Amino acid sequence: MLKIIHGADFHLDSPFSGLTPERAAQRRGEQRELLDALAGLAREKRADLVLLAGDLLDSEHVYRETAQALRSALASIPCPVFISPGNHDFYGERSAWTALDWPENVHIFASGALEQVDLSGCTLWGRAFTDAHQQSCPLARLSVPDDGKLHLAVLHGNVGQDGDYGPISPADIAASGLDYLALGHVHQGSGLQKAGNTFWAYPGCPEGRGFDELGEKGVLYVEAEPGAARAQFIPLSKRRYEIISADITGAGDVLSAVRAALPADTENLICRVILTGEGRVPDLPALERELEPKFYGLTLLDRTRLTRDLWARREEDTLTGLFLRTMWEKCRENPDDPVLQLAARYGLAALEGGEEA
Repeated sequence: MLKIIHGADFHLDSPFSGLTPERAAQRRGEQRELLDALAGLAREKRADLVLLAGDLLDSEHVYRETAQALRSALASIPCPVFISPGNHDFYGERSAWTALDWPENVHIFASGALEQVDLSGCTLWGRAFTDAHQQSCPLARLSVPDDGKLHLAVLHGNVGQDGDYGPISPADIAASGLDYLALGHVHQGSGLQKAGNTFWAYPGCPEGRGFDELGEKGVLYVEAEPGAARAQFIPLSKRRYEIISADITGAGDVLSAVRAALPADTENLICRVILTGEGRVPDLPALERELEPKFYGLTLLDRTRLTRDLWARREEDTLTGLFLRTMWEKCRENPDDPVLQLAARYGLAALEGGEEA
C-alpha cells in the first residue's frame, strides 16, 4: 500500500482583485502558508508520494517570495514530489518550472506526451500542459499492463467535458487500467470516483478565492494498492467563502434575524449574506456596521419583497398608490426579477420617508 498526498489548483499569487490591495497581499501570503501545511501533512502521514496535479501557480508571473516559499516547502517533504503543470502554469520557456532550480526530490513533467516513471512499489504516469489550451485527451492511448503492480497517474484535465483543457471521458479513464488517477483543474472536490476498475478524484483547490469556490478546501490523503484506493479529505484552508440566506419575514428586529442565520464562528469567513422574505426595506449600512467587524469579509444583498399589506396600498388615490400600481403590473409580468422588487421597495421608501435608495 502506498500513502499519497494529492493536491491541485493552489493558484499561488492569485490577484484577489475583489479585495483591497492590503487584503489581497495578505491573502497571497496566506496562500504561501498552504505550502508549509502541505509539507507538514506529508511528514505527518509519512507519505510515500506527493502528487500535484497542475495550476500550482496562477500564471507565469511569480513573486520572488512565492518561488522561494515553494522551493523551500517542496524540499522539506521527505518523499518524491511529482508536478503535472496545468493550463495556468503550463510548462514553457518562460515558466517558473524552467527558470528555477528545483530540489532533487521534485520531478516536473515537461512534455505534452505521457511520461512513465518507475518507482519502488509502483509505476507513475504524468504529462504537462505546454500551452494554455489542450484539446486532446491527456489519457489518450494509455493502457497499462495487468501485471499486478500499482499503476498511478497525475494529470491536469477536465472529466466529462469537451473543450480546451484536456478533456477526459469516463471511458478514457476506464480504458487506462490505472489503479488511481490524481486529477487537477476542477476546483470543487469530487470525492473518490470510479470508472471501470480505475479510481479517480479531484481534490479541489486548497483555498477558496471567490464565491464560486465555497466551503472547506484542502487536499486528499490517499491509500492505494493494486485494485483498491481509499481517500480522505484533509482541510487546509484558513479562510472560507460562504453564501448564507437570512429570511426576515415577520422579524421585528432584522439584525437579530440575520444573526440567527449565521454560524457561531465567522472570524475567518468571507461571506455574502442574502436577505430574503417579506418586510420593509432593511437598513443595509446599519446592518453592515454591526456585522462587518465579526467577519474577514462581508457583503449584504437585499433580495426581500414588499409585504402584502403594502401592496394593498396600490388602490390609494395618491402618488404612492400610482407608483405601486405601476410596479405591481411590472412585477406580475416578471415575478422573479429581483431588480423590480428592489425598485418597488426603494421607491416606496423614498416616497414615504425621503430615504436614500
